[in-house]
Amino acid sequence: MIKSMTGFGRSEYTDGKRNIIVEIKSVNHRYCDVTIKMPRRYSFVEERLKAIVKNIARRGKIDVSIMVENITENDTTVKLNALMAKQYYDNLNELKNDFKVAGEITLQFLATLPDVMKTVPHLEDEEELLKSLSIPVEEAAKRLNEMRVIEGKKLSEDIEKRGDSIREMVKGIEVRSPEVTVAYTEKLRDRIKELVGNNVTIPEDRILLEAAIFADKCSVTEEVVRLDSHIQQLKSILSKSNQPDGKKLDFLVQEMNREANTIGSKANDIQITNVVLDIKSEIEKIREQVQNIE
Repeated sequence: MIKSMTGFGRSEYTDGKRNIIVEIKSVNHRYCDVTIKMPRRYSFVEERLKAIVKNIARRGKIDVSIMVENITENDTTVKLNALMAKQYYDNLNELKNDFKVAGEITLQFLATLPDVMKTVPHLEDEEELLKSLSIPVEEAAKRLNEMRVIEGKKLSEDIEKRGDSIREMVKGIEVRSPEVTVAYTEKLRDRIKELVGNNVTIPEDRILLEAAIFADKCSVTEEVVRLDSHIQQLKSILSKSNQPDGKKLDFLVQEMNREANTIGSKANDIQITNVVLDIKSEIEKIREQVQNIE
């Protein structure tokens, strides 16, 4: 099954303590690059969440956003740093005495000083938290995968259609190729007559030998056969794929382009050259589509 590397998935989940929203976006990339953005206090489960995503999406630049809203009031504790408060108090009193400043050092003022009162999050149960985060991450990854499958089907249909178009053009080249040699033979006879006139008899076998040399030099049979084979292989991968085959398809398209270039350089015929240009245009469109395949 061919899959696109572009997609989006979203999921929401609540475990009674926290509401969790997960969004996953993916775009083209040579490898599987997963980035997770979530509150730092939960970073200890990041690698395990990445593994869930990579198990479903094996290639692409994948950005995972995890938003957590605590819905209970007992997830943090306010702690007093009495030693810090005493140091502030002693130092402020020393300043009062040194500079003869009037005024009281109040409890309200001390409580506002940095690090005297701190809110400290409760220690999380790692396995419980992993379970709560894994559920929406896996659900969002599945929805991402569903979109990638739908997009992949569209890509596959477009590529197959273009592949069929190329095969039809290749058949036209197969028909035209022998005609090029025949036309060259006639041009050769006419050229010789122009040069020496009708008084000199030119051996037919000599003309046929020159035509045979030309035909061998301009033969594109091997390239046509290989190009057709590449197209069939392309369609086979699209219909039978059960793993990420984007890189394999990309290599195959490069080979198709190379065969088309060789046909164009050897054909020595304007009609075939024009067909080759059309083939190369279709191959380039296939290449662009293949860049999106996982």
